[in-house]
This record gives sequence, C-alpha cells and structure tokens, in this order.
Amino acid sequence: MRRFAGFCLAASIALGVVGAPVGAQTETAPRPIPIKVVVVTMYQRGEDAGDTPGEFRLWVEREHLDRVLPLAAGYHHVRLNSDGVLGMLTGVGTAKAASSVMALGTDPRFDFSKTYWVVAGIGGGDPADVSLGSAVWADHVIDSDLGYEIDAREIPKNWTTGYVPLRKTTPYEQPVSHDPDDPVFALNPELVSWAFELTKDVPLVDSKSLRASRMRYSGFPNAMKPPFVTRGDSLSGSTFWHGKILDERANSWVQYFTGGKGNFMIAGMEDTGTLQALTFLSQAGRVDLRRVLVLRTVSNYDQQAPGASAADSLKQMAAGNYSAYLEALEAAERVADTVVRDIVEHWAERESTIPSPRQN
Repeated sequence: MRRFAGFCLAASIALGVVGAPVGAQTETAPRPIPIKVVVVTMYQRGEDAGDTPGEFRLWVEREHLDRVLPLAAGYHHVRLNSDGVLGMLTGVGTAKAASSVMALGTDPRFDFSKTYWVVAGIGGGDPADVSLGSAVWADHVIDSDLGYEIDAREIPKNWTTGYVPLRKTTPYEQPVSHDPDDPVFALNPELVSWAFELTKDVPLVDSKSLRASRMRYSGFPNAMKPPFVTRGDSLSGSTFWHGKILDERANSWVQYFTGGKGNFMIAGMEDTGTLQALTFLSQAGRVDLRRVLVLRTVSNYDQQAPGASAADSLKQMAAGNYSAYLEALEAAERVADTVVRDIVEHWAERESTIPSPRQN
C-alpha cells in the first residue's frame, strides 16, 4: 500500500497536479485588441519621431501613435493609438514587406477581422500622368520582378524589351496567363473609388523648388501641373529602376497584365509583398482583403528630364536627392489620413459596411 501511495504521489507531482492553484486550467488568454486601421509604411531614415523624416514619422506624430508594441518577428516595432489605429514599418523591398506584414497579421494580440489596411508611401511617378508631390490611389498593383529577363545587349532585334512574362517565350506574348503566380493584385474598386472621391480635393503642398523641377519636363502637360490627387496603377518590385526606356516597359507591362485597362502611374518597392501577405492572411480568415488601399505619392519622376541622361538623373536620387521628398511625405500622410480619420470617426458604420462612392 505504501508503495502504491508513493507511486500515486510521484505521478501527481510529475503531472503537475499537486500544488496547482485552483482554477488554473480555466484561465483564458487576453482578448485580442480590435484594430480599426493599420497604416503600412515602408521606411524611416531616423527615429520614429523628432528626427530625420521618413514615411513613418508624420504618422507617429500626428496620429499620436504613442503605445509601442514589440514585433519580434517583424522588421520594426509597431505603434498604436487610443483610436485603434496601428502603424507599422515594413522595411524596404518586397521580401521585408511580406515578412513583416505576415508577422503582424498572425500576431494573436490583435484582431484584424474588420481592419482596413492603408499603405501610404512615396514612389517614382510617370511624368505622362502625374506631377511632383501628387498622390495616386492604386486600382491595381503589378509585380515588376516576376518574369524572365535577357540583357538588353542580347535581345532579338524585333523585341522591344528583354523582359518576358513567366511561362512565355517573347515579350507580351498572348494570351495572358492567369494562374496562382499571376503578378496582378486588383484592389476593391468600390473602396478605391470612395477613397479617391473623399480625397480628390485635399490641398497638397506646392513650392518654388517643385515648380522649378517640373518645368524641366516640357512636353509632359501633367508633369507641369501643381500636385493633385488621382487614381491609376502601380508597379511594385525590389529593383529601383529609372529612365525613359524602362518607363516605356512599365507602361507596356501594366497594359499587358491588365488586359489594356490599366495605366501605369507610379512605382514602389514593397506593395506586392504586402498584398501577397494580406492575400494569404485573408485565406486564413485573419484579414478582409476587400478592406485594403494603396496610396503612393510622387517624390521623383521615374525618368530623366528631356535633354538629360538617365544615369545622371539616377545619380542624384542615389544620393538621396529626390525632387519632392518632403512634399511627397506630407502628401502621403495628409491624403491617407483623411481616409483613416473618416473610418475612425464613422466606425459604427465602417465596421460592418465597407464604404463606397455613394457614401461620400
């Protein structure tokens, strides 16, 4: 009997039964924090606030993102305010963006089931469509990296480019493939229309230096306009490209993958990574892909001014000299935050019903 009693005691200790507090097994994890809006930014030159500005700083300061929460599996910690707006910094490039968004989207501390995701960053604009400091709401985001490439010095004489879509043998070969590797992300057209209508008259910063820069682009009427809000299509890839010829490729690439419906206006370096992560999170029931917006603002033109060379134009930007850097940062926060504030202030409606142009 003593041996049996000793065996039972030892077994109880091994299983953690003896001494366990009453009700320990009924403890529940904290409820996830419901998030109304996630603002997705891509890079920050200095500290989050009070330092050299990047895409994150104005959001931290103006949206009062005062609560810092670590995100060990992501690029940077996230910040939260009392209104349920969460700001994140993904890091530069599609790989960092996809990884950081996935890390956040799977974090059990947060409830993203009704969340709106607003990407707000700067990029290179097509002078045929936009001017410095302008803002573009994306209808489509197209991957510029996914495909085949032959060096321009070796392409056949009858080719216009060395870039070839996956599973094709010539540039822009028909029919266009539609498969799981399709490099096109189409955003909710009703939500994009709503955001554009809400923000199309938001005043944007103009300056003497912007006017001087855009006057160099003679022959491009839209490039010479004061900054404005518009909607079009964005090309996304980790390679920072520049020049008139690559701009022509960007326009043709977007036209090809959108069946002639799209119009390339601006390029960025992260958005396909962000949207790929959100697509997978949507498949897992973590996010609602219909509640995603992408805004890019024009910090520079994607090609040289008439009479200049692409190499000299790129050299200036490689040194961090963007013609409309501060103005584009301002436009990104000012335009996107108009949407964020509307969502927060009308949350009783926006939580259950995704807005459309008829609700402006």
